Amino acid sequence: MEIHGNLNGIRDSIKEELNELYDYKMQTQEFASVSLIEEMARLTDILGKEISVFLSRGGKVLDVSVGDDKSVKMPYMRMRRGFEGVSGVRSLHTHPNGSPMLSEVDIGTLISTRFDAMAAISVRNGKAAMMCVGFLGDALDQVKIAGPFRAGRIPQQALMQEIAFATERVSRLVRMHDTQGEAERVLLVGLNAPEESMEELRRLAQTADAEVVGVVTQSRERDRAYYIGKGKAQELSLQLAAADADAVIFNDELTPLETKNLEELLGVKVIDRTMLILDIFAKRARTREGRLQVELAQLQYTLPRLQGEGTALSRLGGGIGTRGPGEKKIEVDRRRIRRRIFELTQDIEKVKQQRDLRRSARRENEVKEVALVGYTNAGKSSLLNALTDAGVLAEDKLFATLDPVTRKVMLPDVGETVFTDTVGFIEKLPHDLVSAFRSTLEEVTHADLLLCVTDAANPNAQKQMDVVDGLLESLGAAEKPKITVMNKADLLAVVPPDEADTIYISTRSGYGMEALLAKAAEKLAPQMMSYEGRIGYDKGDLLALVNRHGKEIELEYLPEGIEIKAKLPVETIKKLKS
Repeated sequence: MEIHGNLNGIRDSIKEELNELYDYKMQTQEFASVSLIEEMARLTDILGKEISVFLSRGGKVLDVSVGDDKSVKMPYMRMRRGFEGVSGVRSLHTHPNGSPMLSEVDIGTLISTRFDAMAAISVRNGKAAMMCVGFLGDALDQVKIAGPFRAGRIPQQALMQEIAFATERVSRLVRMHDTQGEAERVLLVGLNAPEESMEELRRLAQTADAEVVGVVTQSRERDRAYYIGKGKAQELSLQLAAADADAVIFNDELTPLETKNLEELLGVKVIDRTMLILDIFAKRARTREGRLQVELAQLQYTLPRLQGEGTALSRLGGGIGTRGPGEKKIEVDRRRIRRRIFELTQDIEKVKQQRDLRRSARRENEVKEVALVGYTNAGKSSLLNALTDAGVLAEDKLFATLDPVTRKVMLPDVGETVFTDTVGFIEKLPHDLVSAFRSTLEEVTHADLLLCVTDAANPNAQKQMDVVDGLLESLGAAEKPKITVMNKADLLAVVPPDEADTIYISTRSGYGMEALLAKAAEKLAPQMMSYEGRIGYDKGDLLALVNRHGKEIELEYLPEGIEIKAKLPVETIKKLKS
């Protein structure tokens, strides 16, 4: 059997003695035999480290672990939340410091894992002195403590009876409270992250319907193996147990090695910023194109992180009667993912071609296009609703709108204009997401005008504007005509005056909306020139363009055709002359 935990510096002979703990077997009504407790105490005194033993309901030793004087690795401490009843596993562990009282970490672990019981054994001079035992109480977050008892006078049957009572209590509580529907409890971790960045991560987690139970930051160079360093990660493991957390979210994209090491050490689900954003996008996608793009981004993220585990690396299809050496399962998975990525890319290209056709039709009819861009939750959807009564979902959540929404607006001196609400930008936007959504983001590059929407009341407004400008530059749209729209002006104590290409508005109160439309019309108004010419009676489409975009129109219907005198946009004149 294997001994887990911190085995550094332990002699092989002691390891053999630790391994012999697996040979102990409890009787039916025996909570923990005195001989097992005494042996754990003896080995604890030799090593100066905690020793943990996990017992099944039937009294069999399931696992033996070694920690230090502050903690012990508990392989069984992370079990699925929401199962009915307790886990069927009880934990015994030693305290080298001589105190039998359950620590905050012990209690948090008992609550999060729903162990049958959690027992702490104090060790003094190589002997087991006292023992305290914790059981889940009258609520899922309450603990009943029994003891302390003298190590040689443990009420074995009474403790086993209390396990039965705890099992009944917890089963009843679980049936009363649908714990499957509880929000996932998460701890947030940042490395050299400013406060506003961690607050944004908190909002992302809340958008993903998670409950944030703590925030941890670390200032140091990034550790290639454990991101925050192994020592800090070990501290984090204790905090996770004390906070009864189900998962930990890191404020950066982790490497496959970092993710693997952290999951092994922490024993909980490890989520990085990229995975969190992809999860939000998957939940928000409504259109077929949106779902295709999200799946593509997820697979592009997953592919380099695919790792074989144990027997998963066994050869498939190899041996007698088969051709070739066979493939590893991981190779099969990678091949399937690559094939699916190819299929998704093809499907997205078809959707893009359809969008290009619609765009060509708008260009043919000289319909101007305006793209709303900006940091997530700046108010783009609210602005589109205010301009067009579009009915787009506008929530105080990050990435409330994912799929682009297009609506028509009539602008003075411009005519029919198309406004498109695009997906919000954010700092550290995953490159896989940008790649997968490139066809959608290209709406920005084809627009005649950009409305760069910013939350004027946000203290980090300038930083968010810089993020947006950087992404626009990466898309090749940095030089597009644009208006900076400072939204949420109603939250400002004093509203600054508008500048040349900066307009302050409030989608809630309607403040500044007329000024914004006037500025947009000014930017989009075509260059007009006088035109005199003749078109044939079979050119009804050209006559429609003249009537739609012309001013001071004079038409004379002659036998040879239609004589036109008008002021027309330059683009329309080019079409009449072609």
